[in-house]
Amino acid sequence: MLALPVTSQHSALQPDRLPAGPLDGLYIHVPFCRHKCHYCDFYSIVGQTEDRMARFVDLVLLEADFWRRHRTVRPATVFIGGGTPTLLPLGDMRRLLQGLRRRFDLANVAEWTVEANPATVDDDYCRMLLDCGVGRLSLGAQSFRPGELATLQRNHQPGDIARSLDIARRAGFSRLNIDLIFAIPGQRLNQWSENLRRALELGTEHLSCYALTYEPNTPLAVKRRRGAIQPVEESLELEMLRHTRHVLAAAGLPAYEISNFAQPGRECLHNLMYWSGGSYLGLGPSAASHIHGWRWRNRPHLGDWESALVEGRLPAIDLEHLTPAQRAGELAMLMLRTARGIVLDDYLSRTGIDPRKAYQTLLRQLVAAGLITAGPTALTLTEAGVALADGVAGEFLANSAGPDPCRDSAFLA
Repeated sequence: MLALPVTSQHSALQPDRLPAGPLDGLYIHVPFCRHKCHYCDFYSIVGQTEDRMARFVDLVLLEADFWRRHRTVRPATVFIGGGTPTLLPLGDMRRLLQGLRRRFDLANVAEWTVEANPATVDDDYCRMLLDCGVGRLSLGAQSFRPGELATLQRNHQPGDIARSLDIARRAGFSRLNIDLIFAIPGQRLNQWSENLRRALELGTEHLSCYALTYEPNTPLAVKRRRGAIQPVEESLELEMLRHTRHVLAAAGLPAYEISNFAQPGRECLHNLMYWSGGSYLGLGPSAASHIHGWRWRNRPHLGDWESALVEGRLPAIDLEHLTPAQRAGELAMLMLRTARGIVLDDYLSRTGIDPRKAYQTLLRQLVAAGLITAGPTALTLTEAGVALADGVAGEFLANSAGPDPCRDSAFLA
C-alpha cells in the first residue's frame, strides 16, 4: 500500500491552513475512456491497461489519505465522474468505493452518483455499486439517433440506452439520469423532439439536456473551423431550448436549473450543491476543489498528478482566493441559473449583502430588458433571460471584484 508522508516541505497547498467548515460535496475524477468523443474537453485518456487502472485507485486513496489527516471530510453528496468511471474493472471500483468509506465519514451521504457509458453497464457491476452505497446512476446517452451519435463519435448504440436502464432498474437503482445533447450539426427540431420523446418513454425521472458547445481544440471545433461541419443556427438552438422546457414541464419534469429537469424531489443534490455555492473537494487528475473561498484544480495529467503524490505533494495548481465581493458575485451567478433564483434572505445571510442594493443599477437594466423578475423574495430569470442565461449571469461577475492570486499567501508553503 502506498504511504504519503504526514508532512511535506514541498507541498504548495497547505490543507490545515484552509478555512474550517464543512465540506458539502466530494468529487472523484476517473479519466479513463475507451474512445475520446469529438466534443469532449474533459481530461480523459484511452488505451490504459488494467494494471494502470489499479494503480490509479491506489493513488486516489493516497490522495484521500492526505486529506483525512488534515481535515474532517464528511460530505452530503459524492459524485464519481470522468471519463468513464465504469471502465474501472469491477474489483477496482469496489476497492475505490470501500476505500473512500474507510477514509472519510460517509455515513450521512444523501446522494452518491456514478457516471456510466450505456455500453459499459452490466448486472454484476450495478449490483456491486448498490452494495457499496451508490444510489444514483447517470448515463451518458447524448442521442437516440445513430447519425448523431456518429457525429459526436460516441461508442455506444441507441439500443444500449434502454438496455442499460433496464439492467440498472432490475439491479435496484431507483434514481437514474440520462444526459442528452441538442443542437448537433444537422439536427432539426423534430429530431431533437424525438430524442426527448424516447427518453420520456423510458421513464427516467431526471434529464440533463445540454446545447452542444465547440470547445477549443476538440475535433468538432477543428471540423467547424475548417468548414467540414456547420453548427445549427442560433435561432434554432434557442427554439430547441424553449421546446425542451415546454415538453419536459408538461411531462412532469420541470427545469430546476438551466440544463436540468426532474420530477419534484428527484433533483441532483450534488449539482444543487454546486449551484448554491457549496464547498467541495476533488480527487483525481484535473478535479476541481472549492473550500470556503479558496479554489484550485489538480494537475490535468495522470503522470504529473501521480508524480506529485508519490513525492509527498498535493497535485494542486491554479490556487486562487476569492475576495468577498467576488464570492458574492459568483454566488449570484450560480444561484441565478436555478429555478429558485437568488433567494434574497439566503443570499443576505451567506454574504452579508442585499443584492437589490449591491446590484441596483444592473438589476434595473435587466428588469427593464425583460431578462429578470425582481420578486419580493427572489430574483429569477424570465423565459427571455433563460435564453441568455450565461450572459446575464456573467454580468454579476463583471460587477464584482476579481479573484486575488494567492502568491505570498499563508496557504502556500
